[in-house]
Amino acid sequence: MDGKLQYPVRVEKPNPIFARALQQAIGGVEGEIRVCLQYMFQAWGCRGPAKYRDMLLNTGTEEIGHIEMLATAVALNLEKAPLSLQEDAAANPIAGAVLNGMNLRHILSSGLAATAEDANGVPFNASHVYASGNIAADMLANATAESSGRALAVRLQGMTDDPGMKDMLGFLVARDTMHQQQWLAVVEELGGHQAQLPIPNSHPDSAEHARFSYAFFGHDVSGMVPSGRWTEGASLDGKGTFSSMRSEPLGGEPSLAAPRPDSGAQQEQGTHGAPPSAANDAAARKQGRPA
Repeated sequence: MDGKLQYPVRVEKPNPIFARALQQAIGGVEGEIRVCLQYMFQAWGCRGPAKYRDMLLNTGTEEIGHIEMLATAVALNLEKAPLSLQEDAAANPIAGAVLNGMNLRHILSSGLAATAEDANGVPFNASHVYASGNIAADMLANATAESSGRALAVRLQGMTDDPGMKDMLGFLVARDTMHQQQWLAVVEELGGHQAQLPIPNSHPDSAEHARFSYAFFGHDVSGMVPSGRWTEGASLDGKGTFSSMRSEPLGGEPSLAAPRPDSGAQQEQGTHGAPPSAANDAAARKQGRPA
């Protein structure tokens, strides 16, 4: 560690509202904390060739640098932010206009610095960190993560007219481009879609109902099925042919046992919906008593 940023971060026109927007790239579901943890946990649980673990660790470490860049960008955009409603009112006749557009935690919790949350102030909670232990599944999840992250960076780049911010975001967009390619290159190295699908490919084909493996289910009551590559031609794994079928119920109506007396249900639920009098009559007849 040398204490230097991975790429230059400069802000010519501080904008506290843009600082709030940048929080999405830090702690949002598309953000850098998410992919950093995702790649790290995939690496720490990676079984198989060590090169995949090493690749994941290197990229996860790179994402730490991206978090640092964005946190620096947030702080620089907050350098001229008002610290009170009174201060904002003195600078602007429309009292609170700028302050009310800010993430108030930038004032109240961090002293004009970044926080581990999204643009709406929701703390990052790792609910979108995916590490399945399956290399192909993880690579496809990573490509999706980088795709949504790149879309976010592109949108942020379009939101600002600050040259420094546009430049930094251009770097992040480029890295998202590389990472999308990187994860899909692993799938290709492993044999591509044909070899890797279905995931997991270690499950025996005999254990699934092959009739439904490549059939698109249509649920429209008119019988119309949206046709496309997914309804005709060879499947991507080369093991079947796509088709379409009208989805029909294959099972009967569900039937559950009556609730236990101590389960907190109503007394009437124990009759399976029959009126209490009818249920009592049926019970009486069963016991040989007059109804």
